[in-house]
Amino acid sequence: MTAATVPATAAAPRSRGPRGLLWAMLRVHQSALLFWLMLVAVVAGGLLWAYGPGADAAWDEYRDMGCGAGQPGLGCDFTGPAFGRYDDILAVCGSLMNFVPLFAASWAGGALIGRDMENGTAQLAWVQSVSPARWLAAKLAVPAALLTAGMLTLTLLHRLTWSSDGELHRTMGWRSWHDDSIFLANGTAATAYALLGLAVGALTGLLLRRALPALTVATVATAALTNRLGELRPHLWPTETALAKDDYPETVGMIVEGGALTSTGARVPLPDCMGEPRCLSDRDITGFYADYHPTSHFWPLQLMETGIVLALAAVAVVAAFWLLRRRTGAAV
Repeated sequence: MTAATVPATAAAPRSRGPRGLLWAMLRVHQSALLFWLMLVAVVAGGLLWAYGPGADAAWDEYRDMGCGAGQPGLGCDFTGPAFGRYDDILAVCGSLMNFVPLFAASWAGGALIGRDMENGTAQLAWVQSVSPARWLAAKLAVPAALLTAGMLTLTLLHRLTWSSDGELHRTMGWRSWHDDSIFLANGTAATAYALLGLAVGALTGLLLRRALPALTVATVATAALTNRLGELRPHLWPTETALAKDDYPETVGMIVEGGALTSTGARVPLPDCMGEPRCLSDRDITGFYADYHPTSHFWPLQLMETGIVLALAAVAVVAAFWLLRRRTGAAV
């Protein structure tokens, strides 16, 4: 009896390297990924320089001018080139972080979604093994993860630089914690705005289905939302009030409203007396007030704004999936 032999079948060749929708998206948008990594590296390098050599050089320069020893000096009210370089680098890094939402919106509206809708790449993917919902989820999830990781890293570095050199800013600087670029870069709102830009760009790309119009509209819409939310920032948390009798009260923080008080306690605008005698008494002004946010209000304001921005981003994402389902029907 002879044993039957089964001929060995050749194994199907396996492709090497990562596969799947996520890897394919990274390959397609490789240039955008490299740009993002380069931007993070440049900003991180600038912040680390400001944290170390930049701050050290500014302090050395300050002491060389005979300042910082408790004795008044004629030149201590002026800054030198070392502090100028330090301050400029910190300002540029904060500004670049604030531009990330616009970068994300323009890229998402133009290249990520709008271009695929315009040239038919999206429709081609939908008729294969990728559903429209999974396609959009991958388009949003991968950039969102990269944006979150990068922005949180830069925020931690910015906070490290700002907090460690607080005395340097109080001594020689003129920037405050509530300045737009510093406020956003020092907290969670920077990441939230980046995600909002991504969501607005994706929704705009699905709406317009053309790369260039989507890029433009997404950028303008994100800029408008950012500016509007910045205007609402002082009103997101209850203010504190400082009172003074003879002059406008000295406060350290974000001034929301200020003016004069009458004998009845009514608030009126500050009068323009210009040395006019009896100016205040003729107007029944008995004191002054200022509604402001102290430094301790940083995190309440930061978290309130972060929550609002993330809520708007979630609305944009939900609207994008709803629009995709409406256009593709049961294919989602």
